[in-house]
Amino acid sequence: MKVSHSATGMRVAFDDPNLVAFAGLELTTSLARTLDLVALIQRHVALAPGAGAANAGQKGMTLVSARLAGAEYIDDVDLLRAGNTAAVVGHHVAAPSTIGTFLRRFTWGNVRQLDAVNGEALQRAWRAGAGPGDAPLTVDIDSTICETYGVQKQGGGSRFTYTKVRGYHPLVATASGFGDVLHTRHRGGPAFSGRGAGTFVTETIHRVCAAGATGELTFRADSGFYASAVVSACRKQQARFSITARSSKGLHQVIGAIGEADWTPIPYWLDGTADVAETVDTPFGKRGPRKEFRLIVRRVMPTPGSQLALKGIGSTYHAVITNREGEMLELEADHRRHAEVESVIRDLKYGVGLNHMPSGKFGANGAWLGFNVLAHNLARWLTRLGGDQPAQPEVVTTKTVRTRYLSLPGRLASSGRRSYLHLPTNWPWADRFISMLERLAMLDVPALAPM
Repeated sequence: MKVSHSATGMRVAFDDPNLVAFAGLELTTSLARTLDLVALIQRHVALAPGAGAANAGQKGMTLVSARLAGAEYIDDVDLLRAGNTAAVVGHHVAAPSTIGTFLRRFTWGNVRQLDAVNGEALQRAWRAGAGPGDAPLTVDIDSTICETYGVQKQGGGSRFTYTKVRGYHPLVATASGFGDVLHTRHRGGPAFSGRGAGTFVTETIHRVCAAGATGELTFRADSGFYASAVVSACRKQQARFSITARSSKGLHQVIGAIGEADWTPIPYWLDGTADVAETVDTPFGKRGPRKEFRLIVRRVMPTPGSQLALKGIGSTYHAVITNREGEMLELEADHRRHAEVESVIRDLKYGVGLNHMPSGKFGANGAWLGFNVLAHNLARWLTRLGGDQPAQPEVVTTKTVRTRYLSLPGRLASSGRRSYLHLPTNWPWADRFISMLERLAMLDVPALAPM
C-alpha cells in the first residue's frame, strides 16, 4: 500500500482492490460479448506456434478495450490491470509485454485474417440494426500518413512518403454519416495514394453488401484515386462514383471549351465568388474505359482582398467525374462532403491511437491498425445500437464516448452471490448509460452463414 499526503492535507492511498478504473467498459464488453468478438478473433487469426500465439481472442480484445480506455502505447494496457478493472473487461487481461509479443507474431497473412474479423464484425453489427439497410450508402475512400520517427520500422522508416516524412500510408474506407471504418489496408510509406485502390474498392463493395447494405452505393474520392482501375471497379459492381479529376492538359482544354453562359452561380457560396458548369469528358485516354462521363466543374474566383487576389491569380477550377444522376449543384455540393473522411481518420489517430505505430515489425503495425479499427467501430456501434433510434446515426467522437460513458470510476461488490457495479451519483449521463446497457442486453444478432 502506497500512502501520501497532498498539499491540501488530503490523505492519498492506493489500497482498494475493488475499484474499477474504467467502469464504463461494461458497455463495450456487453456489446463485444453479444457480437462474440473474442471467439471471432480466435477463429480467424491463426498465428504461427510460438511465444505470444495462444489466446489470440483474449489478447486482441484486451488491446481493443485498452484503446477504448485511451491507451496510446502498449505499456498503457496496464491501466486495465488496476484494481478490479479486469472483471469488467470480462476476460483475462494480458500484461503489456505479452501484448507486445503477441503483436510481433503477426505476419501479413495474419493481418489479412484480422481484416476478415473486422469484416464479419461489421456484418454482425449492421445486421443487428447499426447498418443502413436498404437506404443509399456513400463510401468515402482516402489514404493517410501515419508518421514514424525511427529508421528501423519495416516499410515505414527506411524510406519516405510522398509528403517527405517517414511513416506508413494505409488506405481507409468509411461510411458517410455513420463514421464506421468499413475497410483498411496497411501499406508501406512509399506507396502512392492510389496503389491497389481498384481491388480495395472491390473488396469494400463486397464487404458492405455482405453486411446487408442493399441500397444504392456511391464512392467519393479525391484526385489521388483518379484512376481507371477505380472507375472500372465501381462500374463492374454497379456502384456510383464521384472522383476529383487530376489536372492535365487535356482537362484544361475541356474546361476551357465551356461557354461563359453555361456557368451557374452557387447559391450557398459568397455572392459572385463561385459557380458551377457541366460538360462531358472521356478520362484516362487509351488506358481508360473509353466512355464519356459527366464532368462537373466548380470555378472559384479570389475573394477581394485575399492573398490570391493580391497576387493577381485568376479563377481556380475543381473538376469531378461522375456517373451519378441528379442535379448538378446538388452533386457538386455532395462531392465536397467527402471531407467527412478526414474527421474519421482524425478520430482513428487521436481517439484510438493510430498516430502511434509501436513496433519495428510491419505485421505488428498492421495488427495495431486492425485492432484500432475494431475499437473505433465498437464506439460507433455502441451509440447506435444502444441509442433510441439506431437507424439514425449519432456520430460522436471516441473521446466523447469515453468521457460520457467509459471513463467513469466504479466499485465492484458482491451480495447474495451477485455482483454489483457501483457508479458515481449525479453522473450527467447516468440515465443514458442504463438505457444503453438495457438495450444492448436485448440485442439480437442474426446468425450468419460460415465464411
